[in-house]
Amino acid sequence: MFDNKSNGKIGSALVVGGGIGGMQAALDLAESGIKVYLVDNKPSIGGVMAQLDKTFPTNDCAMCTMAPRLVEIGRHKDIEKITLSQVESISGYPGNFSVTLKKSPRYVDESKCTGCGACVSNCPTRNSVQIVEKEKVELQPKYAEKVSEIINRHRNRKGPLMPILQEVNAAYNYFPENILKYISQETNYPLSHITRIATFYSSFSLKPIGKYTISVCMGTACYVRGSGILLEQFREKLNVKVGETTENMLFTLKAVRCIGCCGLAPVATIGDSVYGKLQSKSIPGIIEKKKVEELQYAQVNN
Repeated sequence: MFDNKSNGKIGSALVVGGGIGGMQAALDLAESGIKVYLVDNKPSIGGVMAQLDKTFPTNDCAMCTMAPRLVEIGRHKDIEKITLSQVESISGYPGNFSVTLKKSPRYVDESKCTGCGACVSNCPTRNSVQIVEKEKVELQPKYAEKVSEIINRHRNRKGPLMPILQEVNAAYNYFPENILKYISQETNYPLSHITRIATFYSSFSLKPIGKYTISVCMGTACYVRGSGILLEQFREKLNVKVGETTENMLFTLKAVRCIGCCGLAPVATIGDSVYGKLQSKSIPGIIEKKKVEELQYAQVNN
């Protein structure tokens, strides 16, 4: 409730509705030196316009119109946003009135919110909460010693999760499901958090990938110079689809947006090797050369 019992006018105003009109009204009032309370029943301001791509009749970008106002409102010292709130009653008269608001609970500390979205994915009103006793995860012998050594080496450092995942990925080239569960068990990080990281970075994978990742650049510079033809040539030569791995676990084929070598377009990488100004006729020879190198490596190490 905002109340003032004095007989004079109060130097504040209440704007109901945080759409584009309410936002502009709040800014105009605040620029006139009036304290403004901007009330909206949604979790954030913006209204319907925030859901639009273009606006009629000019076809202007909706967000381009809104964004400057959002920034100004967020920075303005005389505008206080009150979201998830509805007006219940108004009493008094112009210049001296009281407003009672009903504010819905947000269940998070707004001063600490970073917008990570974890509260949405774990919301108890959207998810059926079940308490189950965790079973102790035991790793297969081929994983146990190496993974335990990696975890123990980083266990006592600050922020151990990322270096643990990087080393495990380097050791096995992907994340077996049981290893992620074991990391969660040993580090006390939620499995959902670990999985989000493991699926966010393109260098990580939840399924086995080949020893050599073939990345064909499909950025604009490479595409106009024929990278689509190169990708098709790799698919035919390896007999796999994009994102798949050959049966011998030697090659995984990927299409990427940009490698950063536009001057060498079209470009592809195989492992750490970069092939610029690549021609489709060169692809069979490159693949065979890699196979021969791998065969020689295997013979030397056996």
